[in-house]
Amino acid sequence: MDIVLLGSTGSIGTQTLDVCRMHNIRVKALSANSNIELLEKQTREFLPEYISVSDENYYKDIKTRIADLNVKILCKEESVCELASLQCDRVVNSVVGFAGLLPTLAAFKAKNSVALANKETLVAGGELVMKALEENCVNLLLIDSEHSAIFQCLLGAGENKLSKIILTASGGPFYGKIGEELKNVTLAQALNHPNWKMGAKITVDSATMMNKGLELIEAVHYFKIKPEQVEIVIHRQSIMHSAVEFEDGAIIAQLGTADMRIPIQFALTYPKRLECPAKRLSLTEAGKLTFETPDEDTFICLKAARKAIKMGGNAPCIVNCANEAAVSLFLSDKISFLDIGEAVNSALCDIKFIKNPSVDEILDTKKIAEEYVFSRFKQGEI
Repeated sequence: MDIVLLGSTGSIGTQTLDVCRMHNIRVKALSANSNIELLEKQTREFLPEYISVSDENYYKDIKTRIADLNVKILCKEESVCELASLQCDRVVNSVVGFAGLLPTLAAFKAKNSVALANKETLVAGGELVMKALEENCVNLLLIDSEHSAIFQCLLGAGENKLSKIILTASGGPFYGKIGEELKNVTLAQALNHPNWKMGAKITVDSATMMNKGLELIEAVHYFKIKPEQVEIVIHRQSIMHSAVEFEDGAIIAQLGTADMRIPIQFALTYPKRLECPAKRLSLTEAGKLTFETPDEDTFICLKAARKAIKMGGNAPCIVNCANEAAVSLFLSDKISFLDIGEAVNSALCDIKFIKNPSVDEILDTKKIAEEYVFSRFKQGEI
């Protein structure tokens, strides 16, 4: 088996390589953004045919570092799409944010199956992605622990219909707090997730609960259900990764330790289950499991995402890209934590709605949403 790994130096990328190392999975190509030192280390270990970096400065650096290796180095805007188009058994897309959309579509066009850790792909372009998936007769497996759990719960269900999906959320570092208590949240506090070790963007999304909103949208598209069929519950222990309820009221759940290598490996080796480097779950050690209703009046990003998927069209793209822009400002210490939710909701209200957007219109929506957020904050209107 060989894979193309997009986003190799991030959290999902490095854990994917843990799985590849354990099961001797060949890595045909790697792409990275700015961590050139780690990319060099990965390239020397896995000896891919291709690597891709994001700009010319990184290109010169990595070219010098691996001059002794026979590796083709790509460096241009569309190079990630070129890697996604290489013939392989699976493209693992762990690129951060909206940037994951076009490589996914490129992989499908090349008849490559995709293991997707980039939820924004289905959020921003869900209808287009699912249409391309069907037209090219390839497989799409989701790496998100929640969606992998749902997929696993549905295996063997046959013609039995599900009543609803129960999508679990840890609640992030600010569970139980209300608006007034979040006014002075620091970046360090937002990045201190209680259960998972993730990249900065997704960790902030978890703190605002936008991450769960994105997963709601992703689930609606991937499992072809109505938004009303997704129940979100706060599960602080992150042991039950999600569940499904069937028409007879029976609930099937998937449990495991909070280790992303479990869903990553399943997406790579499906339908086979192989030994995994993750720690085994002990139910007696896990102890009590709790479930509660999320506070959407405080975590308004979740409410905006729910509204967007009900609207359809380019609305999910609006909230996704407005959120990306706002989070980038928060990570740069230019806006407050609560400004993120305000930006997302304002963008959804103010940006033009398109019912059946094309790929170009989705790309335009991204640009408009980003400009909207940056300009509004610059003018001090939010």
